[in-house]
Amino acid sequence: MLVAAAVCPCPPLLVPEVASGAAAELEGLRAACAEAVGELLAAGPELLVLVGDGPRAEVWTEGGAGSFHRYGVPLGVRLPSGGVEGPELSPALTIGAWLLDRAGAALPTHACAVPGDASAERMLGLGRGLAQLADRVGLLVLGDGSARRTVKAPGYLDDRAEEYDAEVARALGAADTAALAALDPGLSGELLAAGRAPWQVLAGAAEGAGLAGRLRYAQAPYGVGYFVASWS
Repeated sequence: MLVAAAVCPCPPLLVPEVASGAAAELEGLRAACAEAVGELLAAGPELLVLVGDGPRAEVWTEGGAGSFHRYGVPLGVRLPSGGVEGPELSPALTIGAWLLDRAGAALPTHACAVPGDASAERMLGLGRGLAQLADRVGLLVLGDGSARRTVKAPGYLDDRAEEYDAEVARALGAADTAALAALDPGLSGELLAAGRAPWQVLAGAAEGAGLAGRLRYAQAPYGVGYFVASWS
């Protein structure tokens, strides 16, 4: 059963070594993520599951590792309580492993990468399955909102992006599983919202769990929607 979840964005700049001179710009986001992960761990899960976007569907159950070498930073991370065998963690899951490492997490941890074109029904079903993996499951969900919030955003400006992100922020803050389940994959893809599939995994996992939500952060500092939320 799902007992708690933390929702965090996954920009590489969240890692100070990657951000370098710009690290201070995301200090507020970094602090909000730390608080959300801390609350997740304090809920006492016996199993953690990271969920984030990736180029293909992959699962890590015996540990896993990622690195920030692609950004010119000689820094590696690994999932808690496991080895380093298997494929490298996706960039989103690597951020999740980094957040858990900062928090000192030592629980058994699995990870799931989900592709951006996965259907909502499939993601909801995956979430329901994850919630049944243990009596007390905690999710760390990694994903960004629209990357089309401003003209300087990675995907340039789309007038629909602000309204889309506002609804995501509302749903995450209210633990509104129905609203997350209803996010349109087509529109989400057009708006470059990489978090859509992971958020729908969360929606499936939280069905019937009676969790309440708290929105900790909702801004778009680089034209990309970043959200931090706690469900408990």
